[in-house]
Amino acid sequence: MGASLADEIRPAYLEVREQAPGSFAILWKAPHKAGRPLDLQPRLPEACSGRTGASSQALAGARLQRWYVHCDDAVSGQHIGIDGLARSNTDVLLRWIWLDGAASTLRLTPFEPVVLVPGRSSTGRVAATYLWLGVEHILGGIDHLMFVFALLLLVRDTRRLVATITAFTVAHSLTLGAATLGYVHVPQPPVEAVIALSILFLAVELLHTRQGRPGAAARWPWLVAFVFGLLHGFGFAGALAEVGLPEQAIPVALVFFNVGVELGQLLFVAVVLVLGWMLQRFQSPRLLYRAETATIYSIGGLASFWLFERISVF
Repeated sequence: MGASLADEIRPAYLEVREQAPGSFAILWKAPHKAGRPLDLQPRLPEACSGRTGASSQALAGARLQRWYVHCDDAVSGQHIGIDGLARSNTDVLLRWIWLDGAASTLRLTPFEPVVLVPGRSSTGRVAATYLWLGVEHILGGIDHLMFVFALLLLVRDTRRLVATITAFTVAHSLTLGAATLGYVHVPQPPVEAVIALSILFLAVELLHTRQGRPGAAARWPWLVAFVFGLLHGFGFAGALAEVGLPEQAIPVALVFFNVGVELGQLLFVAVVLVLGWMLQRFQSPRLLYRAETATIYSIGGLASFWLFERISVF
């Protein structure tokens, strides 16, 4: 995504992998904010020392660093943390991988920036970590939420709305799984541009419907939601690829990330529907009509900005 309001701050990622007895490879990826890496630095356990082989690489939206350290046997049970995390608004996904393949996945937050060096993750811990990452991703992805919001404005019948949201869910679940598991590969810049185009398309369809000229989206909203949902799934997969999946629990992590996305989406839909009901109950129809018109134009204008911004980075 470009540097716009559509950008949620991606989670940072810290991987500590034992490559030989006592020798660990460190991989640290810090996301950008306003074009610059966040001021975060890993704080390794006291038993780790001798940083060597440091390298740095600029990525789209992040900076990747690698180095090696030596840790003695006392590393288990010591603390590992992220300096500066308590002052940020992002999370860090930590993966600690031992020489025998035992691995653990933990989530560090501004409220818990320090944890104990973990052992092997339980299935429940992996599930909880990726469930929350899925919820955070959808609630932080303003463009995805705006697409769902436009669908809610377009479809007023309850049965058609359920079918439309279900079609969107099924579609992005399919492409999220296929892309994450490596069956399909689509470059992210075009995907992000088409996601913006999908929002603009719905804004135009909303205006046509209000003018008495309903188009394809008004006639077959479930079909439009399914087609564009496939593209949104590739966007979710790009975010998940940045975080990574635990090798010992890929199916669990993938399933619960997707479940988290769905839970966040349902929460958003519920909030919008409740607010809509309250507005209809306490506001005049004329005022609501004007507010809805202004909202549609705002959606179209912001989607147009995102579209040109994302095309410019091809």
